[in-house]
Amino acid sequence: MRIAVVALGKIGLPLAVQFADSGHDVIGVDVDARAVTAVNEAREPFPGEAGLQEKLSALVPAGRLRATTDYAEAIPGADAVVLVVPLFVNDTTWEPDFAWMDAATRSLAAHLTPGTLVSYETTLPVGTTRGRWKPMIEEGSGLVEGTDFHLVFSPERVLTGRVFADLRKYPKLIGGLSPEGARRAREFYEAVLQFDERADLARPNGVWDLGTAEAAEMAKLAETTYRDVNIGLANQFGLFAAQHGIDVYQVIEACNSQPYSHIHRPGIAVGGHCIPVYPRLYLSTDPDADIVRTARLLNASMPERLVAQAAGILGDLTGLEAVVLGASYRGGVKETAFSGVFPTVAALTARGARVRVHDPLYDDDELRALGFDPYALGDAADVAVLQTDHADYRALAPADLPGIRLLVDGRNATDPATWAGTPRIVVGAA
Repeated sequence: MRIAVVALGKIGLPLAVQFADSGHDVIGVDVDARAVTAVNEAREPFPGEAGLQEKLSALVPAGRLRATTDYAEAIPGADAVVLVVPLFVNDTTWEPDFAWMDAATRSLAAHLTPGTLVSYETTLPVGTTRGRWKPMIEEGSGLVEGTDFHLVFSPERVLTGRVFADLRKYPKLIGGLSPEGARRAREFYEAVLQFDERADLARPNGVWDLGTAEAAEMAKLAETTYRDVNIGLANQFGLFAAQHGIDVYQVIEACNSQPYSHIHRPGIAVGGHCIPVYPRLYLSTDPDADIVRTARLLNASMPERLVAQAAGILGDLTGLEAVVLGASYRGGVKETAFSGVFPTVAALTARGARVRVHDPLYDDDELRALGFDPYALGDAADVAVLQTDHADYRALAPADLPGIRLLVDGRNATDPATWAGTPRIVVGAA
């Protein structure tokens, strides 16, 4: 097949590589000329994706994968077009911002030719594929969905850093606007993906047709919103446990020894492109989902709550040297999307502390580019907030932070014995 992939980001590029590695001719289109140049030179535009550089080095010289900034070069004649364009959410109103996706959809529609399967993989509010993309593509192309082209939704379900492994591990969900569209989508994804056997699933791993685009849209929102609500519940338990001298981690371990309990771990922040965002997309079409809203607000409040606890122990933070350990939103990943570093720095700064940031994955110039003053282990510090559970921080000791008066371990990553004698706050630990 000839396949076009729209948006060569941290999900789109690995997808394009996966399709090419499965024996198909793939062209990626992106508005970022630097990313396009990097792909055409067989260089990964971003670090950290396992296997990506090796596959680029093989596929690009072989002519199986190339990139362009021109939709007119990528879209006409494609058997399938897969879109993974970012969808943003307004921080104030929590409403989706479709600007980038609308622009990509209109560009695609202007060059769409008959016979193409169009699949959206970006997570969407329920009803978007049918209610927004279908009429937009039909108007821009002059073609009729279900007759001249087929439109489906098939959510990406992978984590950056391990995309190729996740593509094999998890069922590929699809939902079409018609039975024929669903059939085309099944044939397409079965031709570009390979799946691990999984005895734990109710049906064989592979392409799972959920019957409608709306069901597939909801499935992605539900699986990620579940995690946010679960973490919110864990944080609620953690806040209560700490007030009553209870170790919530022992409680959670005990609860999860029973097969019907799957309580997540509490923590200072929920970051990344998915978990903090998708509950808000769900709320955009189900505003009565109070449990979802409450969990999202609680999780978003955790940095401020922990900084307030620090101020309760140390008193006025004005003039104190504060360090936030970790800019990444999760350990081992060089990515700051919705990272807790931003609200944590803001909360400390609002209380008058002089705040610096450390992260083993970022050099000083990169931290400055993010708006932070860099910190080096060994420099003096009064209070430190461990925001990211990088492996490097598990061996952190007071000697690494000379003068430390309080450690706020927002991930329960450090060794309590190592910190004996130094005040230490952990979410949910007595």
